[in-house]
Amino acid sequence: MISYEGEGGINKMDTTQYMDVFIDESTEHLEVLSNELLALEKDPHDKSIIDEIFRAAHTIKGMSATMGYEDISHLTHALENVLDDIRYETLSVETHIVDVLFVAVNHLNEMIDDISSGGDGKRNIQSVAQQLEQIKNGTYNEQTKEPVQNEKVEAYEGTSLDEFERAILNESSDRGFNNYNMTIHLIDDCILKGARVFMVFEVLEQLGEIIKTEPPVSELEQENFESSFSVILVSKSSQEEIAQKVNKVSEIKQVDIQLFSVDQYTEEKPQQTKETEVQSDNKAEANSPQRQVSGRKTIRVNIDRLDVLMNLFEELVIDKGRLEQIALDIQHHDLQETVERMSRVSGDLQNVILNMRMVPINQVFNRFPSMIRQLARDLQKEIDIEVIGEDTELDRTVIDEIGDPLVHLIRNAADHGIETPEQRRAQGKSSHGTIILKAYHSGNYVFIDIMDNGAGIDKEKVLQKAISNSVISEEQSTTLTDSQVYELIMASGFSTTDVVSDVSGRGVGLDVVKNTIETLGGSITIQSKMGEGSTFSIQLPLTLSIISVLLVELQTEKYAIPLSSIIETVIVHKDQVLHAHNKKVIDFRNKVVPLAFLNDIFSVPFTKTSTDYLSIVIVKRGDKITGLVVDSFIGQQEVVLKSLGQFLTNIPAISGATILGDGEVALIIDSNALIK
Repeated sequence: MISYEGEGGINKMDTTQYMDVFIDESTEHLEVLSNELLALEKDPHDKSIIDEIFRAAHTIKGMSATMGYEDISHLTHALENVLDDIRYETLSVETHIVDVLFVAVNHLNEMIDDISSGGDGKRNIQSVAQQLEQIKNGTYNEQTKEPVQNEKVEAYEGTSLDEFERAILNESSDRGFNNYNMTIHLIDDCILKGARVFMVFEVLEQLGEIIKTEPPVSELEQENFESSFSVILVSKSSQEEIAQKVNKVSEIKQVDIQLFSVDQYTEEKPQQTKETEVQSDNKAEANSPQRQVSGRKTIRVNIDRLDVLMNLFEELVIDKGRLEQIALDIQHHDLQETVERMSRVSGDLQNVILNMRMVPINQVFNRFPSMIRQLARDLQKEIDIEVIGEDTELDRTVIDEIGDPLVHLIRNAADHGIETPEQRRAQGKSSHGTIILKAYHSGNYVFIDIMDNGAGIDKEKVLQKAISNSVISEEQSTTLTDSQVYELIMASGFSTTDVVSDVSGRGVGLDVVKNTIETLGGSITIQSKMGEGSTFSIQLPLTLSIISVLLVELQTEKYAIPLSSIIETVIVHKDQVLHAHNKKVIDFRNKVVPLAFLNDIFSVPFTKTSTDYLSIVIVKRGDKITGLVVDSFIGQQEVVLKSLGQFLTNIPAISGATILGDGEVALIIDSNALIK
């Protein structure tokens, strides 16, 4: 073999500008690793799953090496070695092997999280790396079950050829051409690897014909390789001429080139290996066009830029409102038509901006299958998880906040919802419990249901615990509905479990879950049936940046009440106002509804003469309702929620503000704070 050093030296580049891309892409590949490992455990003979896992690990290894994160690179290299043996069927997929692979993936996740938080990504990986090495050598965990080691077949260091490629090479040799096997090494910190590959191919295609590449062309274009790739080239040029011209491409470290005979490929890898490679190549080529199109049409945009775009759009809405008023005042036909068209365009623009902020909820859901697998092993239970509606979209702000509450609820379902296999069999159930995670749209809301087919909630036990903890009185316990009883488990510190669990406890963290969801403008309800299971249903607004409101008037001031809290609006005569417990109330559909007079609460200056009728907005929070007394209703409108800023925090009963079409500012009322 002849080696040629490239002319360009290796200059260390500043990789900080690529940090965001590295973190985002590593996170995506780790999600693939986690999900595909679960799939591999269920179907260990599916070659496409194995190839997908190997490809994700290989890409992380290459990126981390380029960025200088040695611990990540070393761990993924050890992971890749095990996956390589699984891919070539010299190692069988066993549960204890998958356990170690998951431990490695968890280490990688924590290292990436550390880097995203500004850390150096260093971690003690010696133990898990040693375990991976023992798995590869067949010496891991001898007390339980050793990995199955098949006899390895030594293969030629190169790419296996199919019949068509072998025929081409034989014919080219007969016609006086040279068959070259080349390995091109890029410099270690080469960033635009795909571009370098393209430039090398341009040079080689002028000198001859490329028969095969390793990795395949689709992988090279996607930069799914480390720092070197191999090419089989048919050419009449000499080795020196080819190497010299390839070395003129910048960022080439070394070119290895040798003549070879097709006969060298007669002792190939086992048949299984050939099939694996062909399947992998075909899959890559089949998926390549779709991935390339997706790559060209997708860009990453910082959420802060979208916030700026939304703010600019709001300025546009204000000006549009002023133009509408001017057109109405002067009755100019052309101006009115232009403003109407502007209104339609701005409406479409608003939808585009909001859709740009929407992301699939599977960004949160992806973490749960592997979490359930580990929980089941820790709790010695058999638990399956089913995910439905992972493509449902939510505003990015909501996505960022909803993850932790869902973790609490899922851990809670696994720990106290699903019974042990023995208990389930004794009740005539399957030993496998199931947790279903379901997301779907309904109107302007997204619903997330966490359902389990476990033991359900013991209503009597909840009531007894609530009475003993003085959460409710015995008299109150007789008037509560089933739903109200179940909601008691979300009271602070409330728990029905007799033994404190490290995993979860009904009530431990559920008060935090409820508070977080209500902060997002959502709500949570619970349904349960003893012996059949429980359902925790979360209702969330599609977006926090835009909400539907009812505009109301208090004297000369305008306020907005979120429609999500409103049951209906009513107008009643003052004679219908009653007094109970020193409070003003009304009888609304056979329910006593307390009244809250917003003029008094917000100290609005009195400027109008009162009438004999009251305009009331009936709002709800869970099962509690209150009537908000206003001066008049203006109408329903879609508005963008604006923060009041750091100098106007914690204003009672006000959650923010909005700018109306005429430029006037309206405060948004937090109706939850007014419901007692």
